[in-house]
Amino acid sequence: MTVEKKWSVLDADKSLINNLSTSLNVSDIIAKLLVLRGVHTFEEAKLFFRPELEHLHDPFLMKDMSKAVQRIEKAIANNENILIYGDYDVDGTTSVAMVYQFLYKTTKNIRYYIPCRYTEGYGVSFKAIEYAYENNVSLIIALDCGIRAVSQINYANKKKIDFIICDHHTPGEHLPEAIAILNPKQKECNYPFSDLSACGVGFKLIHAFSIKNEISFSEVIKYLDLVVISISADIVPMNGENRVLAFYGLKQINTKPSSGIKALIGLTNKKNELNVSDILFGIAPRINAAGRIDHARKAVEVLIEQDYIKAKQLAQLIDLNNIKRKELEAETTREAIEMLDKTKNTNVVFHSNWHKGVIGIVASRLIESHYRPTIVFAEKDGLLTGSARSINDFNLYESLLKCSYLCEKFGGHKYAAGLTLKKENLEQFIIEFEKIVSEKITLEQLQPNIAIDMEINIDEIDYKLFRIIDQLSPFGPTNKRPIFLSKGVSDSGFAKQVGDMKNHLKLNIKKSEKVIPAIGFNMGRYLQSISRVNDFDICYSIDQNEWNGRKELQIQILDLKINS
Repeated sequence: MTVEKKWSVLDADKSLINNLSTSLNVSDIIAKLLVLRGVHTFEEAKLFFRPELEHLHDPFLMKDMSKAVQRIEKAIANNENILIYGDYDVDGTTSVAMVYQFLYKTTKNIRYYIPCRYTEGYGVSFKAIEYAYENNVSLIIALDCGIRAVSQINYANKKKIDFIICDHHTPGEHLPEAIAILNPKQKECNYPFSDLSACGVGFKLIHAFSIKNEISFSEVIKYLDLVVISISADIVPMNGENRVLAFYGLKQINTKPSSGIKALIGLTNKKNELNVSDILFGIAPRINAAGRIDHARKAVEVLIEQDYIKAKQLAQLIDLNNIKRKELEAETTREAIEMLDKTKNTNVVFHSNWHKGVIGIVASRLIESHYRPTIVFAEKDGLLTGSARSINDFNLYESLLKCSYLCEKFGGHKYAAGLTLKKENLEQFIIEFEKIVSEKITLEQLQPNIAIDMEINIDEIDYKLFRIIDQLSPFGPTNKRPIFLSKGVSDSGFAKQVGDMKNHLKLNIKKSEKVIPAIGFNMGRYLQSISRVNDFDICYSIDQNEWNGRKELQIQILDLKINS
């Protein structure tokens, strides 16, 4: 089933566009793109196009940062054992790899711990605290989790184990009794930027430690390759500090990546420079696959390995996990689609045989086929673990919060969340979740929308425009790759289906005398339609295709509509 998409051309203040066009000496196209991204003046444009590391905020502006640094210093001075603890996804494993490597240069009394997705689940586990106690650990630094671990940290306190929490998830009503909580989303934290990834929060911690202990900043920024991977994978807003961190992280990953990341890049067969999209679809799934199919500790092993040959061997092993993940994902998605109730405003599906490691990906796939807030459940030891995903502009977290009384564990963001509940509560949960969502969601929200930056003519597309658009990167939420609309175009007559399953559409878009190559992924079904007509509208992004060393402009069609 293909969901029909709505197209909306974004509006922008014409006076702002004119003023910016004049002050920057750029076309109205570029000026509008900047205005839509919150850039209104020459100075703002300068900051946008030329991010500097000096633009990063003082890490000590974050609540509890001084407490965190002091506790780490005390642990090192007293030769205490430190445990670096992180979630099993990309953000968690990159965070652990970064903080572990940085502190290992100062103390050897340090180890790391990644919980098992299947035996411990998300967040701080009691099993990990027992492990820490048995190994005489007195300080745990938790990354990408912990903000809701009230009972776990109370238990750790009884064991005389201190916690520093580095998290970016939404805090609950009650905060854990930790030594320090680093989370820009918590109340009374006046840090100027609240949308850091967990690895970004960890980066602020090691930056603060370096300032206090007079360690060169060059020893900190070498880990920005890990930070940009976390930013890309966790899909946090690509503005403010995230834009600066991602910009320099991409420089690091494309010039001096660590041995582990270099090995992972080698698996992607990427020949030119990596961008955020390459990380999101090439590197991140392989890191995630370790925790989905096997154990995420293996991802950390790759990321911290200094010997390239060993790193390459480790990377190849988790690549096998990724192949297995793809197979499981395809099979589960196919089964889940068959179970959907098309009459409801939510998708909630469950099967006892589904693999817990792929349910998050499957939830995203279900939204593509049936555009609704979605939860996919798998079973383990009598408990159901669910991965929830939302649709554009609908706060999933708020809806789940209202039925969290049926959950054993719950946490997440506006657009993604994880939860655990008893099997006997599933039926009631489905009823309650559907009721809560149906009361809030609108018909407009239930139709996917493509936000189009502007309408242009095909003959306005050239390398000059492409180069300037490319300078708007890194792309991500709040700064997506520009999308354009062109009306009344046709195919030059050479359209064909391509790909192993002939599901993609390759064509040459024509308008007047201008012809430009185009690709439409998963749009092979349109071949017969465009062959019969000479008039259709397209929305698309402008890209560059490289094949056998040859580069040419290409547009990537995101959607098309036939004019009857």
